[in-house]
Amino acid sequence: MAGSVRPYMGRSDGLNPICRCGNKDVTAVSVLPQMKEKPVANPVERLMAATAEDMARVNALILDRAHSHVDMVPELARYLIDSGGKRLRPMLTVATAILFGRGTGNAVNFAAAVEFMHNATLLHDDVVDESDMRRGKPAARMVWGNKASILVGDFLLGQAFMMMVETGDIGALGVLSAASAVMAEGEVFQLAKTGDLATTEADYAEVIRAKTAVLFKAACEVGAMSGGADQAGREALALYGLELGNAFQLVDDALDYGGQSGTLGKNVGDDLREGKMTLPVILALADGTEAERSVIAAALGKVDASDLEVQQVVAIFNRYDTLKRTLDKAEGHAEAAIAALSELPDSEMKSILADVVRHSVGRAS
Repeated sequence: MAGSVRPYMGRSDGLNPICRCGNKDVTAVSVLPQMKEKPVANPVERLMAATAEDMARVNALILDRAHSHVDMVPELARYLIDSGGKRLRPMLTVATAILFGRGTGNAVNFAAAVEFMHNATLLHDDVVDESDMRRGKPAARMVWGNKASILVGDFLLGQAFMMMVETGDIGALGVLSAASAVMAEGEVFQLAKTGDLATTEADYAEVIRAKTAVLFKAACEVGAMSGGADQAGREALALYGLELGNAFQLVDDALDYGGQSGTLGKNVGDDLREGKMTLPVILALADGTEAERSVIAAALGKVDASDLEVQQVVAIFNRYDTLKRTLDKAEGHAEAAIAALSELPDSEMKSILADVVRHSVGRAS
């Protein structure tokens, strides 16, 4: 376990080119001054640099545990694992362990387990949602089929729990296993609310807490535990993770209507076509006219809804500022996440964790 943070620093080439002008040496002035220094790294890049040593061990463990004598298992697992995700959740586990610096050495196992739990839910979700795309390429179910996706997801969950058990930390095992159960409940609750025009803001808040925020919370909490945090530190990081997860999902749900397909890794409006009752929809149904509600209801859950139909719904959202209001709520959760860190001693890692929150919300700007 790394005991200290090595913050990422931008580099300059330090060169002053010399040219010969007649008999004089003249220092050349660059016409591209922006090329002299590497751009300042964003917070996620700083987090990647600060956790690089331990994340190399996490990645090695992930690849090792994706192995199986059944060829389809590692093929499908590697297809998803190598598909370009930043592995934010396991990085948070490693980072929160480094933050306290009195590690047990279990953070690597916990981080790999968190990533397997996350990828298992992605495999299962794509089957439930009948999604065609995941992280900008065909979803695994489109390549191997629904049955294989479900079963490999189960394999990843099994491996995750094996890695937890190997640490012998029953407390952390309890945190992660409880998170797994809550996440499943969240997915079932979201399924039950699919296309339900009576879904409330409170219902939606419960869905995103369970299906997304709880894993962020568990990732940070077990990291803190493996880093030797006391009870107050553990609770602070659990709250940080929960609020970051809430903010993260709110931004994702706004971007589904206000983002671009290339950056989303899926098609704009997919949530609408899947009948998901996200906050922009709920707010528009509450504030819109009867005619506007009919337009939304007609497109909601319509798998083959055209781009024009999606645009008509987005126009209603814009009329009532529902995307902005969703992002405002994300900002509120982001502020709560940063506030959760306030009682901890100042450090470079604490600063990075706070900036990661701001960056996650800033994706929508």
